[in-house]
Amino acid sequence: MHTAAIFVISDSRSAGAADDRSGPMLRNWLADNHIELVIDAAIPDEQDGIREEVQSAASRCDLVITTGGTGVGPRDVTPEAVTPLFDKALPGFGEILRVGSYDKTPLSIISRGGAGVIGNALVVMLPGSPKGVGDGLELLGAAIKHTLKVLSQEKVDCQQENPPTT
Repeated sequence: MHTAAIFVISDSRSAGAADDRSGPMLRNWLADNHIELVIDAAIPDEQDGIREEVQSAASRCDLVITTGGTGVGPRDVTPEAVTPLFDKALPGFGEILRVGSYDKTPLSIISRGGAGVIGNALVVMLPGSPKGVGDGLELLGAAIKHTLKVLSQEKVDCQQENPPTT
């Protein structure tokens, strides 16, 4: 069974001043996909703190998902904190997040979410809104599961998992 960490990155949610509606969506998705949640925390929008938490989690978990801090506001620093940690960037994750949800949410192009690999862990940065998380999981779910298999060196057949459409 794969293991995961969730970090809700938000000043107000980490202080208990606002309800977290994205975290429960992530928890449900992990449970539905038989991925064990081992770290679940809300942390403030502080670059050093985000970097430390994600790096530590990536050494202990197969999957790290962050939600929040991917916009353009002055406190949105998740990509700045996390991207330098990547051993391998996965630009397609961010591209499909923006393009795939554009018809429903034209402002999705403002999101700076994306993904990469730290060691053997997949790290995915999702927007903070429940809609952004829902769209992100819908668009990225298959790629997340496939990447987890590859990183854990499970036998994978890309042709079988992704048959060509004709």
